[in-house]
Amino acid sequence: MSVDLNDRTALRHKLIEVRLNLPHRLELAEQLQEVLRVWLLRRTELTIGAYWPIKGEFDPLPALYRWGESHPERRIGLPVVDKDHGTLRFHVWYPGCPMEEDAYGIPKPKDTEVFEPQLLLVPCVGYGPFGLRLGYGGGFMDRTLAALQPRPATAGIGYAHGFQPLLKAEPHDVPLEAMLTEEGVVWDIHG
Repeated sequence: MSVDLNDRTALRHKLIEVRLNLPHRLELAEQLQEVLRVWLLRRTELTIGAYWPIKGEFDPLPALYRWGESHPERRIGLPVVDKDHGTLRFHVWYPGCPMEEDAYGIPKPKDTEVFEPQLLLVPCVGYGPFGLRLGYGGGFMDRTLAALQPRPATAGIGYAHGFQPLLKAEPHDVPLEAMLTEEGVVWDIHG
């Protein structure tokens, strides 16, 4: 893929296009479901913030639902944009909970409890070395991570095609602690 790595907008568009056209994407998603389920077995957090998949992203919700079923105190949340601060709040999600579209047309929980996640699963358009994540460019996740206290553990989720070994960090980038793809755990600073 020949895209100027300094042009993050072009790189995002190219990576999304490739992701949408990945051959055998459903099989890759099944493999990533398994990687996520196994990785979650070692985790001690009781609250996980995730995301509603868009633009061919991996859907973490089936694995998270199975994770949540095994312990009554476990909760899963999806992001809701805080327009005043440009950050995300996480509202409890469960299969069948009331949903509505946000300003970007992405489904979000409607009138469910807000909570602070102990672990955030972060969607990645692409990723690079040293915990670097390439998102959609809105800055919501980086501002959210900078604002949350205590800061939750973070794990990027994406497909292996998104690895960009020469990607450079920008000043606002907050590094991820782990990265999961269909090929396994790419890195995990805790193990």
